[in-house]
Amino acid sequence: MPEALQQLIRSLSRLPGIGRRTAERMAYRLLLRNQDLLKELIVSLERAGNEIVLCSRCGNLTAVDRDPCLICRNPKRTSKVLCVVEGAPDIQVIEQAGSFPGKYYCLRGKISPMQDETVTRELIEKLLLRIEADGVEEVMLGLNTDVESDATASLLGDVLKPLGIKVTRLAFGLPAGSGLAYSDPETLKRAMKGRQEVM
Repeated sequence: MPEALQQLIRSLSRLPGIGRRTAERMAYRLLLRNQDLLKELIVSLERAGNEIVLCSRCGNLTAVDRDPCLICRNPKRTSKVLCVVEGAPDIQVIEQAGSFPGKYYCLRGKISPMQDETVTRELIEKLLLRIEADGVEEVMLGLNTDVESDATASLLGDVLKPLGIKVTRLAFGLPAGSGLAYSDPETLKRAMKGRQEVM
């Protein structure tokens, strides 16, 4: 097998939910049957790599020329309530529910020793600076409902409560063990309304 093909398969298999066999099928399909799609993907990936960055305030994906992102710059949104999420896709899910009036902060991970993943001290310190600068009164934890997310919520509660900040978490109308990305907007809306204070 040519090295270039092996590298393509390795790269594709690093995507979430894509195993080696699926990566192989995708690679062969692109190379043997769909040269137009291959060219389109190359252009799209290069463009996204050049034009998309993480928002310097919240960590959401945004265009290079729109940093901070549109949500962070929106004067109609309150800075008093900050929703902390694990990843940028979670922001889009909550936005689709259309009922959150505040702003966001992305942790870019969660505490997961098994997957060698953690929330960096730097990101927590940046969160604390953001809370202080914006006069945040409530931090709503928009985290998933798995063990690692529970550990992350507990850590953030321990860090934030001594500061006198109200720390809430989405109500568990969300299915246990699943992610925000799998929730429909109505379930998410109810979970936001029923959010509970973190103990």
